[in-house]
Amino acid sequence: MQAMKIDAGARPDPGEEAVLAEAILTISSKNYSSWSLRGWLLAKASGLDFEEEVISPDDPAMRAELLLLSPSTLVPSLIHQGLTIWDTLAIGEYLNEIRPYAGILPPDQGKRARCRSISGEMHSGFGPMRAALPMNLKGDYPGFKIWTKAQDDINRITTIWRDCLHQYGGPFLLGDYSMADAMFAPVATRFRTYHVWLDPVCQAYCDAIIATPHMREWIDAALHEPDIFEELEVEF
Repeated sequence: MQAMKIDAGARPDPGEEAVLAEAILTISSKNYSSWSLRGWLLAKASGLDFEEEVISPDDPAMRAELLLLSPSTLVPSLIHQGLTIWDTLAIGEYLNEIRPYAGILPPDQGKRARCRSISGEMHSGFGPMRAALPMNLKGDYPGFKIWTKAQDDINRITTIWRDCLHQYGGPFLLGDYSMADAMFAPVATRFRTYHVWLDPVCQAYCDAIIATPHMREWIDAALHEPDIFEELEVEF
């Protein structure tokens, strides 16, 4: 079912036809769903006009995804011009094809290869860190104990960040904002939620990611979500 895009600040004129969004992006909880955030950021960065379709965290399959009990196949999912595209990397590649000027993948071949490499590593790796530090934008856990395997993942992530920021000069990983930054954005929120110690370079990158307008928009919406997903609330 296609949703209608209506300006939230105005009541539609009965004599005017409602404008249909160009695409539909299926997501889940903005507080907990890291994959939803990645797909949403990519769609926003592309400039594509899309409507959000939200799967409730109460849906059994969605709960399984959020709890890392099943692969991420439900969200994000993009419907555009009769096509359905799922998997975050596939969505990023597709958006780059239809909006090449948006810079989701850098125009420079070397940067583009690095972008794909580190995005792929984030996409398929860092399981211990994901499990130990689930995304929770409402959470705040100073003094959180990080175990060895999760710390190993954090060390690898910060090495990627430092290498890219040193080589390309920042403020984002490849200089300008790209798919890589969307892929690592949920990690920046995890580091803030669990008070992960970072060196000044990595801390500045986290701050830059969280300060982007699209991230601020997402975080504000997450903070207003009524749902509390108890299985993802850290206990001490």
